[in-house]
Formats: sequence, structure tokens, C-alpha cells
Amino acid sequence: MGGGPSIIRRPAEKSNTELTSSLRSIFAEAQAAAQVESSEQPDGSANHPPYTAWTTKQDTTVYVPSVDFDNSGLAEERSQYEITVKLFFLPNKPASDRCTQSREAIKLVLKELHMPSIDLLIVSYPGISFDADDEEDGEDEAALNADAHAESISSMIETWRCLEQFHDEGVISRLGVSEFGTERLSRFLKRSRIRPGVNQINVRDCCVVPKALILYAKEQKIDLLTHSDCTNILPKDTVNELLGHTGSGAGILGGDGLKGEAIPQWVIKYTAVVKDRGVIESKGYFAAVEVQDRR
Repeated sequence: MGGGPSIIRRPAEKSNTELTSSLRSIFAEAQAAAQVESSEQPDGSANHPPYTAWTTKQDTTVYVPSVDFDNSGLAEERSQYEITVKLFFLPNKPASDRCTQSREAIKLVLKELHMPSIDLLIVSYPGISFDADDEEDGEDEAALNADAHAESISSMIETWRCLEQFHDEGVISRLGVSEFGTERLSRFLKRSRIRPGVNQINVRDCCVVPKALILYAKEQKIDLLTHSDCTNILPKDTVNELLGHTGSGAGILGGDGLKGEAIPQWVIKYTAVVKDRGVIESKGYFAAVEVQDRR
């Protein structure tokens, strides 16, 4: 993540502005660096460098922009940091694919930070949004299924089993969930082997956490945290505009670039805080998309 432009928005507004503005910024920086390098060559007169000049392809994967894991990493020893990760599963792949997705996403973060483990991983399931009004009125079966895209508890538990394996392997110390109301949390706890230690919710109503949820979380020894992330942090239209060949797109798709439509798969956000000073030393995102040829 770079600096990016300053954004003024309502404190409780769900937003993916941080992610999209950071992607635009890092794409522009990589293109500018590739342009400077090409201009130093005898035939380097192109105004816009081809995407192959600032990306890296390994097998069937294209890193946009190129990633240099050798020159990344944190400065201190592992014990000096609190590393938190939030993994967003997006509504384009079945739950059966998430073990592979999780392993790929976590591996990238650990390689970037040069660290062997994560303190807390929070999972964000697609189609779930916390509603304080429903919570106060009594969350029932209808409330659980109010969003047509919401997953069943069984599907969530299938994904959770994969994350429990990371806990067993010592890669993740604590697991957490996002957007769970009291009823959903209660049903989830009954079926999870390793219980979530955190429930992260987006509160729209002046940051007032419902009393019923506070009491239940306290009883179950679950920390309640708040956030302002989008439920769908990387929509398909957004990623195709970011990677497209027209307007302010990066020129990856269309033209002389890749052919097809970009389908977002997952996003992972990481933050490394120096414990003694409470300073964020490293923060960033990885996102995965699949380019599907629609011809």
C-alpha cells in the first residue's frame, strides 16, 4: 500500500476505497518505472509500456505488478509483531475451492512479511451483512436468510474446517469471523471444533453494538471488533475497470493484453503492528482474479 489520495467519508460507511485507490496507485507506479526503464533503451520510445514490462508471469499466474519477495519483509523478530489478516471470500467460487484459496492467500502474506505465522485470521464470508436492527428485534431464520447470497451454516463450517487445519499446523494462532449476529454465531459455535475468538462487525448506527450481542460475546469469551469494509470488497465490474484497456485502466485486459473477463476470487488484507510501540510497520492487500475467455 502506498499513500493514496485522502478520502473523506462517513465514519461508519462501508468502503473499498482503500483497496481500489491503492491498486490504482501501485499500478501507476509500476507503469511509470517500466516507462523510465524502456526510455533508457535505444528503441524505448513507447508512451505506454506493455503490461509484460511491469508484470511477472509464473506458469499460468500473472503477478500485477511484479512482486519482489526477496526485498520485502519486516525488520524485527517475529515476537515483536501482532500480525492480523482478514480473508475475504467472494461470491464467485464454491466453498469447496476455499481450502486451496486460503492456502494460496496465506502463503503470499507470509512470503511478503518473511514470517512463519499469523496471530489472528478473520474470515469474511460472501453475502453476509450485520444489521443492528435485526439483532435488537431478535434475529430469526428469516433474518439469517434475508440476503439471497448468504451462505448456509453448513457451507461456512466446510470452509472453517480448512482454517482449523492452519490453526493445528501453528500457522494461525487465533481465528475470527465477520458480520455474525447472535443467532448465527450461536449456531456456528455448536458446529466448530476451534471456536472463533473474534467477531468483527460493521455497525452503521453510530457505532452502537447491540446489547444482546455484547452479552452473548462476553459469555462465550469472544472479542467484538468493528470495521468499515465492504461486504463485497472487490466487485467484478470494479476489477475489470481497474485492469481494462480503456479509461484509467491498467491495460492488462483487452487490446494487446489478456483476453477475457476478470472474475474476482478472493482478497486478503494484512497488518503488522509493532507490539511495544503500537505502530503499523506493514499493511497491504493481495487479490486474486481469474481471467475467463467468454468467446
